[in-house]
Amino acid sequence: MTPTEASDDAPEVEPDELRDGLVARLGELLGDGLVDSHVDPGRDVTVRVTTGAWAKAAEEIRYVLGARYFCFLSAIDWMPSPYGRYLDSDVDKVLSGEAAKDPGPQVQGVCGGDSRIQVFARVTNVRDHWGMTIKADTTSNEDPHIGTWTKVYAGADWHERETWEMYGVTFDGHNGLRHLYLPSDFEGHPLRKDFPLLARIVKPWPGIVDVEPMPLVEGADEADAPAETDGEAPA
Repeated sequence: MTPTEASDDAPEVEPDELRDGLVARLGELLGDGLVDSHVDPGRDVTVRVTTGAWAKAAEEIRYVLGARYFCFLSAIDWMPSPYGRYLDSDVDKVLSGEAAKDPGPQVQGVCGGDSRIQVFARVTNVRDHWGMTIKADTTSNEDPHIGTWTKVYAGADWHERETWEMYGVTFDGHNGLRHLYLPSDFEGHPLRKDFPLLARIVKPWPGIVDVEPMPLVEGADEADAPAETDGEAPA
């Protein structure tokens, strides 16, 4: 197949002047800080920026692009869980004949990435009716750091505290990183894939269910018990 034939068979990408323009403008503002982007025409836009450009991206996206509404900020651990799926108990796997599955390689989703733990945030421009998801790698897997967004979006305060608590991401410049849900002396970060959920390991959900026969009515014998009808209603 020639290059011309290959290009003719490729599906046409619907242009989205608004979102394509946002990506282009952000590229001008961040330069090499903008690593990747993905536009879903007429619907959404996702960008990935470098770790160092994360805080600057918040400033440019709010004050230049006009996304003044902060939706949320969080993180994700892309490492495949070493414990498998907690929702599948061992007994269910045996009964269904399901073999243990290889979790496969680490994949970072839309716009990719290079680190195990990434942060991402969502902002919108209410007036012009568009939203943007911004994601970035953190500095390391064991002690991830990234800049804070609280200087630009005050609403990021509790979101960054939760992300620090659950994923261990330190937001440099945040002056109040402290626990929201867990005791102050709690060790570990529960939403990391390598954090063992001991309750699920000891008794996997839904676990083995003991099925007991229906009790007989006092004074009745087995002959009085309802007969099995194979699902048919009694005549």
